[in-house]
Parts: sequence; structure tokens; C-alpha cells
Amino acid sequence: MPALRVPKKEAEPVKRKLKKLNLYDGKRRPKREDDFVLLPVIEDERVYSLGYEVLPIELPLRPERQIYKNLESVLAERLSEEELKYLRRYDVIGDIAVIQIPPELEHRVEDIVWGLRKVHPFLKVIARKGFHEGAFRIRDYSIIWGENRLETVHKENGVEIKVDLSKVFFNPRMKGERYRLAQLVRDGERILIPFAGVLPYALVIARYRKVKITAVELNREAYELGLENIERNRKRLKGEIEFIHGDAFKVLPELPSYDRVISPTPRGVEALALTLSKARKWLHYYDFVHENEVNAFRGKILEECSRQGKRCEVKIKKVSDFKPHVFKVCADVELGVNSY
Repeated sequence: MPALRVPKKEAEPVKRKLKKLNLYDGKRRPKREDDFVLLPVIEDERVYSLGYEVLPIELPLRPERQIYKNLESVLAERLSEEELKYLRRYDVIGDIAVIQIPPELEHRVEDIVWGLRKVHPFLKVIARKGFHEGAFRIRDYSIIWGENRLETVHKENGVEIKVDLSKVFFNPRMKGERYRLAQLVRDGERILIPFAGVLPYALVIARYRKVKITAVELNREAYELGLENIERNRKRLKGEIEFIHGDAFKVLPELPSYDRVISPTPRGVEALALTLSKARKWLHYYDFVHENEVNAFRGKILEECSRQGKRCEVKIKKVSDFKPHVFKVCADVELGVNSY
């Protein structure tokens, strides 16, 4: 993502100008660099005509509570304090905003649309999300404003990811997690990613590291989009991606072992034993765990390591909230070391 390199003494007035032009990326934090400040900006041709150096650099994300507060502050002039309490978190995927609207705000749909467009003037579609349906976790969506489509190109971590929300599952909130994994990976690794979707994890890792990735996905629509995403990002990628269409539970037993396995496991799917069996050095296993069951989850992984005759160290990282008291977590499992 781009950033303007601005002399420190000019940073504040330039920042105000960027906000006035709707070019400032409030989701990322600025960064000081000697006598300069790197100001986060959105992908827009206008940023190249402002007279400052534009750098392709990853800047840290702001906490979600700060991002979503923007919409609340905009709507404060239209909604009561009581109504503002019912506002839900929303996602921006490419030029599509996806939001939940609770019954208490049914009469405020037009105001919410207005607020989203003011905060994100580049939006072309605003969709209301329903429930997940089917084996591939596809949500039901209804378009409440804008163009009649759910296909878009989402930009994150230096790659472009084409998605169709009516056909595939995609979670933009994992942007920071995908970047974290890319920084853990080292050049030369062989990596396996089952449940790969449209390849967000594979693309981000291959963007930063010279690696060989084997990805597996059952959903035909996601597989086709993934192939398109490989071609779309071909010139950006340092690594290679082999993409296999098939059921991970049938494909993985036929594959060799890998230095690192990354398993963005779908909710309700149990793939710990299978993915661990294919990992030589690292397994990053995602699951949904109640806050009271985190230690039990860790124990389960240690038990499976022991059953497979592997020594391992397990660290559990909370990735995001899923519902009250339940978190999406990542177990970083290092193999070949003593557990403790």
C-alpha cells in the first residue's frame, strides 16, 4: 500500500490536505522515519501529483475500534446515542462495503448508507450480509445501495485479490494475520495451504518470500478465481504457487510433507491430525475456541503431536472475536522442539 514521504514539519498540513481530498488512509498509522513522516494514502493516481515521493510500504494497521469509530462519529449527527449503540462492525472489500443492520436500525438504513459513503467515498456497492450457507461458508447478501454486483478486486499487502462474495468465502479482517505469517516465512521454504480459498494467504506470502507453495481448494468457483489471482499478481510475486482443485482430506494424504503448513480451517472442520502429519517444522492451525477452552485446545494439539511421535511447542494467538466469549485463534506449532 502506498505512503507519502513528507518532511516532518509539513506532515500536519499535508495530512489535512489528504483528508480533504479523501486520499488519506485512516486504517493505517503514519510512521516517522528520521526527518520525514510516512503518511498512509489510498490507491489513487492523484497521490502521485502532490509533489512528494510515493513509497510502496506496509504501515501498521490501527486497532479496529479506531477504524469503526469513524462511521459512528459521522452518524452522530443523524442517530441518537441509543441508536449508535446498535451499530455493528462492517467490512470493506474492494469497493464493496458489507454491513449488518440489526432490527433496531431498520428505519435508519438510508442514514447508514449515507454515512458509509461519506467515510468511504470510493464505494460502489453497499451490501447487507445474512447468514453463512452451505459447505463453503458462503454468505447470503442483499444489495442495499449501488451497482448490482458482489464481484470486486480487493487490495491488501501489496497484492490484488479478485473475489465474488456470492460464490466464495473471503475475510478481509485477516489482512494483518496474513502479513504476520508472511514475515515468519523464510525464503526457500516449501509450504502447504489447504482450504486455500481464492488464495489470500498464498498470494501475500508469495509476494514477500521466494517460496514454493502448494494450495488446495474444493470450491470450484474459488479455485477458478484463485487461478485468475495468480495471473493477476504474476509480476508481483517472488514465490511460486501450485494450486490443486480437490478435497483436502483426499488430496493431502497423497502429498509429501512440507516445511510449513498453514491451515485456515473452516469452522466446524476437524483437520488437526491431517495437517500436523504433513508439517515438518511449523503448523499454523486456525480454529474457533471458547475462552474457557484455550488450554484444552493447546493440550489437544500437544496430545496429537505425541500421538504422531513429534516434539512440539505450541503458542496460541487470539486472531479475532467471533461471538461473545468465542475467538478465532491461531495455534503456532513449532515441531522438533521440546514442549513445555
